[in-house]
Amino acid sequence: MEAESLSKIEKLALSRRDTFQSSSIIYLLRAILASMFIGFGVIVAFRTGNFFYMDHSPFTYPIAAITFGVAIILIAYGGGDLFTGDTFYYTYAALRKRMEWAVVGQMWAYSYIGNIIGAIFFAVLIYFTGLFQDESVNRFLLTIAQNKTQISTTELFFRGILCNWLVCLAFFLPVGLQGDGTKIFIMIFLVFCFFISGYEHSIANMCTFAISFVINHPDSVTLSGIIHNLIPVTIGNLIGGGGFMAWMYFYANKSYIKEKSSQNH
Repeated sequence: MEAESLSKIEKLALSRRDTFQSSSIIYLLRAILASMFIGFGVIVAFRTGNFFYMDHSPFTYPIAAITFGVAIILIAYGGGDLFTGDTFYYTYAALRKRMEWAVVGQMWAYSYIGNIIGAIFFAVLIYFTGLFQDESVNRFLLTIAQNKTQISTTELFFRGILCNWLVCLAFFLPVGLQGDGTKIFIMIFLVFCFFISGYEHSIANMCTFAISFVINHPDSVTLSGIIHNLIPVTIGNLIGGGGFMAWMYFYANKSYIKEKSSQNH
């Protein structure tokens, strides 16, 4: 069963709770850092994918999906608090009655706000580099960003659920594995799966929209389009992480964890 890995997830959640209660500013900074790591992944994916996109190559999306994996490596090994992962960690700890729901809600809010700040700050840094000013470089990014604002609310919602289900698995499965090489492979492969499938990740979208927005290109996204995307995707991500991951694993392992706890006592 997954009890041992879930125990580590619970400890991680409690450790982050302690950080939050000790200093909400430090927690906010960690959330800012996490979305900037996502930003690096967005830049690498769209800049690499653009070479293939301009030639109308069928390898455009597979290459972008593979290179985006750098983001999860940076978060897993470089630290940071990502809202999407926190939906799984904190929900599970709350279901186990190790965290109060009020605290969970506060931490989600700080994570989300920090992720927004990080995405905007990273986009400003990219703007001053001038890397995405030329159409030969930014066309793929602008096209994807604009397409994301034109998807129906229902489709965005369900794509958000499936996305964070996979992303949380990308963080959870390596917990029970040995060796960094194996862990990195699993993480990159599952992130590749969500990217190539066309699912929607709220924080990755934040970074994509922010970069597209600061380019100030006539084909860039609008604020209303960004809101139209982020609201259903965020709710879907929350259900994917909190429901399909945290609740499902909690329920499936509930009796085993209780039995193990009683034996330890």
